[in-house]
Amino acid sequence: MRRGMNERIQKLREQSVNAVPHIYMERADLETDAYMKYEGSVSVPEMRALAFKHFMANKTLCINEGELIVGEKGDSPQSAPTFPELCCHTLEDMHVMNDRDLISFKVTEEDLKLQKEKIIPYWENRSIRHKILHNMSRQWKECYEAGIFTEFMEQRGPGHTVGSEKIYKKGFLDYKQDIIESRNRLDFLNDKEALDKRAQLNAMEIACDAIIILGERYAALARELAEKEEDEVRKQELLQIAANCDVVPAHAPQTYWQAIQMYWFVHLGVTTELNPWDAYSPGRLDQHLNPFYEKDTEAGILDDEKALELLECLWVKFNNQPAPPKVGITLKESSTYTDFANINTGGITPDGQNGVNEVSYLILDCMDEMKLLQPSSNVQISKKTPMKFLKRACEISRKGWGQPAFYNTEAIIQELLNAGKSIEDARRGGTSGCVETGAFGNEAYILTGYFNLPKILEITLHNGFDPVSKKQLGLQTGEATDFHSYEELFEAYKKQVEYFADIKMEGSNIIEKIYAEYMPAPFLSVITNDCISNGKDYNAGGARYNINYLQGVGIGTITDSLTAIKYNVFDEKKFTMEELMEAMEHNFEGYEKIANLVRNKTPKYGNDDDYADDVMQAVFDFYYHTVTGRPNMKGGTYRINMLPTTCHVYFGEVMLASPNGRLAHKPVSEGISPEKGADICGPTAVVKSASKMDHVRTGGTLLNQKFTPSVVAGEEGLTQMANLVRSYFNMDGHHIQFNVIDRQTLIDAQNNPEEYKDLIVRVAGYSDHFRNLSKALQDEIIERTEQSFN
Repeated sequence: MRRGMNERIQKLREQSVNAVPHIYMERADLETDAYMKYEGSVSVPEMRALAFKHFMANKTLCINEGELIVGEKGDSPQSAPTFPELCCHTLEDMHVMNDRDLISFKVTEEDLKLQKEKIIPYWENRSIRHKILHNMSRQWKECYEAGIFTEFMEQRGPGHTVGSEKIYKKGFLDYKQDIIESRNRLDFLNDKEALDKRAQLNAMEIACDAIIILGERYAALARELAEKEEDEVRKQELLQIAANCDVVPAHAPQTYWQAIQMYWFVHLGVTTELNPWDAYSPGRLDQHLNPFYEKDTEAGILDDEKALELLECLWVKFNNQPAPPKVGITLKESSTYTDFANINTGGITPDGQNGVNEVSYLILDCMDEMKLLQPSSNVQISKKTPMKFLKRACEISRKGWGQPAFYNTEAIIQELLNAGKSIEDARRGGTSGCVETGAFGNEAYILTGYFNLPKILEITLHNGFDPVSKKQLGLQTGEATDFHSYEELFEAYKKQVEYFADIKMEGSNIIEKIYAEYMPAPFLSVITNDCISNGKDYNAGGARYNINYLQGVGIGTITDSLTAIKYNVFDEKKFTMEELMEAMEHNFEGYEKIANLVRNKTPKYGNDDDYADDVMQAVFDFYYHTVTGRPNMKGGTYRINMLPTTCHVYFGEVMLASPNGRLAHKPVSEGISPEKGADICGPTAVVKSASKMDHVRTGGTLLNQKFTPSVVAGEEGLTQMANLVRSYFNMDGHHIQFNVIDRQTLIDAQNNPEEYKDLIVRVAGYSDHFRNLSKALQDEIIERTEQSFN
């Protein structure tokens, strides 16, 4: 087996890693030109498609030296387009992006001039962000500003979707034929939506033309470069790139190389049409590529070395695309360059057999060699997955850079069945973004935002008043000292959760209607099953399944906080509610006895202690019933996830001290992980506690575990790590991931960032360079419990 990247990949990787992220204004410029030309003269869907086509026909093309897969969102690696139709950045925003220490984007004087003179005058009052904020209620705005919840679509578009096997079996000329046939079936006599459907289908057809034009332009550029190329080997590569682009995306791919190029053109189409939460993902990449791999190896035109090299070229392309620039609360909820394309490997096949194949192992080798932030890579582990595959994944994970993450195939399938998917579609599904489940190619599963469960307890304890924003945000359910039992307190908390969930979902429903009317996504609709046959847009209910998710954050913190009150105030009577409130008001300074009791002498979630875990289950069950099943605007329903990205840091910033001893403004717990330092009984106890949550009623849960390298060293450590994954999944856990690094290394890296430029850690559902994290997030990762199997 080959060891290490070849010279080509080393150069491409180095270019990707060292390029400076910068704002790319050409998209905004061309988008504005198209709107100025077409707005008011065609339907909104057709205008969106014509703008997309105008960009694809006129954008600056880029073929990087030595690359084999072509296409950039911008004009070079690490260029980030802006999307003024969604969020029109102010000049101050652009200065902030340029000047901030973390997740910065270089902005030139020419960029600022274009933004000031052309983009802002046209888009300032037309953008979706403007429409959203104009239509939200006072309660929604106050809750949003106070950090009770966030809103994913305030600066980014809905998306969070994944490709099906269809994009490897059909070209866009085939999709055009499907569109024409669907349009010919429209019934203008009896269908009152027929005119709207025609406009949507017209837009989809234009979108097909747009992506075909992009492929044709890349074929022409590759031939142009080949004519000038003096190196005969590179000349032949460029001619093969041109030949590939003659086939895809217009036609179905015929080879392994073309299949990867086809996916990449589709990825660029989705992520330049809009900037969806989260970036488009290739789904079950190993299963999609394996037929091409088998055919090409049998024909003698592909070997493992070339197959791996092409995968590594794809990995570089992912890493070249930073997430679109974010500002304000949207940055705080997801502060990273990572755009959450997530590749599923392993699992089972659509007929229920073991899904691991030769390409699965090549993908593991690829992620091991590349060690890039993007794409996020995961392995689906089913009961049928060979131990060899699981151990190889663990072997990579214990190297300490946070990939791959591990997902439970059986849990994913059950979650999808519970959400109304067919068994066939469920088996073809998996995870994307951080940990979220979806029926790949068949579903619009939209994440609407994060929900701050611990903050709502803080408001409950202050009779609906927020002590941070100094506003009466919630219901007046009584002062903390008015509650004569834990049950009374919990009832008040539940009323507040329902009240804030109503405000959040009311706003989300309005936002959904705004996107359906003003921001259709015709290209994404083409490749999402049933949009063509329904004649409806992805953002308007065209997909086979349409689920909205509201992500609960801080389950460890809210559990331990309620447990601290139940145990110490009501059951054991170690102190009064008045004394606890006073201690929290003073951030526990001068209240060491109470601090010690709540931190060290109280049952905690994460230790397989039913006292605390029962509280967790009660909070989870109520949150589940509050959200799940409520209708959205696309004919689907709401469901819940339990994950934070970086929002657990922001949610902690807007809170004072908590009853569990957490200090003011410190992060709340992340994912479904226990509170930092609370889990003192080892990793087995953690997974036992976490498994008491009914994961299959969610659309994804996130569990982080941290080990020192010595704990998982050698064959014994590898076996124990694999067994922990198997054990958790046998208890229906959804997901687990690992940081394998010692505390001192992280502290040294925090103090000497220049010496640890390449240090990568697992944050939430993604990995990031440690140096790119805020100090608060670095501290949170340092403080996570270092587990041991002893």
